[in-house]
Amino acid sequence: MADPSSLSNLAEFTTTHLHLNWNISFEKKVIEGEVVLDLKTLADNVNKVVLDSSYLDIKQVVLNDIPLLFDVAERHHALGSAVTIQLPEKLRINTAIQLKIVYSTTEKCTAIQYLTPEQTMGKKHPYLFSQCQAIHARSLIPCQDSPSIKLTYSAQVTSPLRVIMSALERGVTPSGRFGVSTYSFHQPTLMPTYLIAIASGDLTSREVGPRSKVWCEAEMVDAAAKEFEDTEKFIATGESLLTPYDWNRYDLLVLPPSYPYGGMENPCLNFVTPTLVAGDKSGVHTLIHEISHSWMGNLVTTKNWTHFWLNEGHTKFIERKIMERLYGAKEAQLNCIIGWKALKESVELFGKDSNATALVPDLSNGGDPDDYFSSVPYEKGFNLLYHVEGVVGGPSIFEPFVKSYVQHFASKSITTDDWKRYLYEYMEKEHGQPMIDKLNSIDFAAWLYSPGMPPIENPDTLFDATLAQACYSLAKSWDNSRENPDLSKFSPKDMENFTTAQKSVFLEKLSDLPSLPHRLLDAMNGYYQLTSVRNSEIRFRWQMVCLKANYKPIYPHVVAFVTEQGRMKYVRPLYRQLNMAADGADLAKSTFLEHKAFYHPIAAQLIVKDLGL
Repeated sequence: MADPSSLSNLAEFTTTHLHLNWNISFEKKVIEGEVVLDLKTLADNVNKVVLDSSYLDIKQVVLNDIPLLFDVAERHHALGSAVTIQLPEKLRINTAIQLKIVYSTTEKCTAIQYLTPEQTMGKKHPYLFSQCQAIHARSLIPCQDSPSIKLTYSAQVTSPLRVIMSALERGVTPSGRFGVSTYSFHQPTLMPTYLIAIASGDLTSREVGPRSKVWCEAEMVDAAAKEFEDTEKFIATGESLLTPYDWNRYDLLVLPPSYPYGGMENPCLNFVTPTLVAGDKSGVHTLIHEISHSWMGNLVTTKNWTHFWLNEGHTKFIERKIMERLYGAKEAQLNCIIGWKALKESVELFGKDSNATALVPDLSNGGDPDDYFSSVPYEKGFNLLYHVEGVVGGPSIFEPFVKSYVQHFASKSITTDDWKRYLYEYMEKEHGQPMIDKLNSIDFAAWLYSPGMPPIENPDTLFDATLAQACYSLAKSWDNSRENPDLSKFSPKDMENFTTAQKSVFLEKLSDLPSLPHRLLDAMNGYYQLTSVRNSEIRFRWQMVCLKANYKPIYPHVVAFVTEQGRMKYVRPLYRQLNMAADGADLAKSTFLEHKAFYHPIAAQLIVKDLGL
């Protein structure tokens, strides 16, 4: 099956271009308009087009000015409803047609979050933004919503507030209605539908580099510009590792607090969480991750969500290569250690025998790819590439392969088998049979298809722990002080020279230990002022340590944190942990229900499952 997550007739048709004509209504919370699809047949005797849709109101389908009969099927769970369009005649292979579909989104649209003025930073104007990955483009546009389809797109969008998209801007014209403008865009580089993105709101921008500006509400734009001033350095480092940047612009949009992800690699306009604007550039690895997607995922794309690791594992791999070049090998290795811990937590959460912990999970039952979202494709994928690099003889041999992989598969959608076949082909051509013998020593079947942690003998010696040692020994000192009434050997100086990553490792080590007595948590907070830290990574990990110990003084701080931002990386584990903590379950449920409207629909849906509501 070409794509178990799509209902389209992908074997009979492909989409080459998609044009949007949209009107945004903030009052009605809908987008109305039309999509024009340029389609091409892939087979003979094709007499229908089947598209993906989800909660759309389709009004008319037109071919050459003639309305066509269409049928919207019963909803098929998360995959939405197939739209079957009858063509007036059977078509031969390689026939091009242009379909116009008049439609509007509905209030059940899962791709768009509408924010009230109160939910924004400025508090004056409404705001909307989209998140189409994995299979939500179909709730925004009737289309072949599969990453196996690579298309170009263009758009004209009319809105009372500034519009930006994952494309290059062509211009802005007055619409004829007072205070309303029409914004034009085009995306000339081939890309999948899940990268179509839009935001509209009271947005302003600052230049941060020769091909980059940061978009944001005015309240945060200067802080964001400062935080992301190294953007060009990251892009240039990616280019030196891989190929010239293919998307022309790399702009950033810092979203309102309810944004559910760390970032989304929408081309030309990268979406990022406001939790990155920490004032200390400690969140740059997320920015480097999103920039790395410009090649891994956006240029070379998974053919379907089963092979999602090709996007995320390669992106993690390049992210750490860029970090190593800019911040040194030890810092990159510390990041690997943090990643390994995240992988262990994902495997524990799903269970070590769960299909969701396989690098290439089986999605053939039509499950929702969002349910499989975890560290597995990122960190297990990274570790496979890191392992292959070690086996073949290190970066001097493997990095040229990764560059060649991008050149070979640019603008294509591929599977794990394509990746593996090319790895063997390249290594044999460049290095001969001895290299193939090395590759054959890798248990690819276990790496790719077995659930659980990666098949690695000694994970503890996998990464250089130089920067982690101080964190481990500080955690050990606290662990050894459980029975000791005198805690005067500790002081604020203990962590004075720690980076954010080191503080994270220290707190993660603590959370691996049996829960700490409240006396120690009181003292630790006294010395290190952890409860009042603004950095989200530290705040999150400290709150998790405290919740595991049923430390009630932290509860109000947890409630504050999960209601002032909606990033799933933080809010889902915190809600789960609060729900399990002593006297925490009612607080977790009532907090969520009171603030449910604040969260993005994708996040709210998952928190409902987490809390068993």
